[in-house]
Amino acid sequence: MAEHTSSSITIEAAPTDVMAVIADFARYPEWTGEVKEAEVLATDAEGRAEKVRLLLDAGAIKDDHTLAYTWKGTDEVSWTLDKSQMLRQLDGSYRLAAVDGGKRTEVTYQLTVDVKIPMLGMIKRKAEKVIIDRALAGLKKRVESV
Repeated sequence: MAEHTSSSITIEAAPTDVMAVIADFARYPEWTGEVKEAEVLATDAEGRAEKVRLLLDAGAIKDDHTLAYTWKGTDEVSWTLDKSQMLRQLDGSYRLAAVDGGKRTEVTYQLTVDVKIPMLGMIKRKAEKVIIDRALAGLKKRVESV
C-alpha cells in the first residue's frame, strides 16, 4: 500500500458550508494556490462533479490532469487519478466532521501522490504536505470569509 500524507484543520463554519466550497471547482484557482485552472467535465445525477480537469502547479509537481470524484453522503469526497501527463497516482479525500453541534467543522485532507519521473519518497511526502497545508489554509480562509 502506498504511503499517504494527512492533516486536519478546524473551520469556523457548518459542514454544509465547507462542502459547498470544496464542491465549487470553478473557484479553486481563487483559493488553492496550486490549481491554476479547473474545469468540470462530467457531473452525477445530483449535479456534483464526477470528472474534473485541473491544471496544477505545486512547485516540484506541475501537471494537467483529470480526477474522478466519488461523493459519500454530505461529509466526504474522494478522488482518484483518471489521466495525467506527469502523475502515476493522485488519490485523496476530504472528510468533514461536525464540531460544537455543527457550528464548526474538522476537515481532514488525505493525499497520496506518485509521479512518473523518479523522485525520492521524502520529496514526494514534502510535496504532499505542502499541497495539503496550503489547501487546508486556503479552504479555511475561503469558507470563513464568505
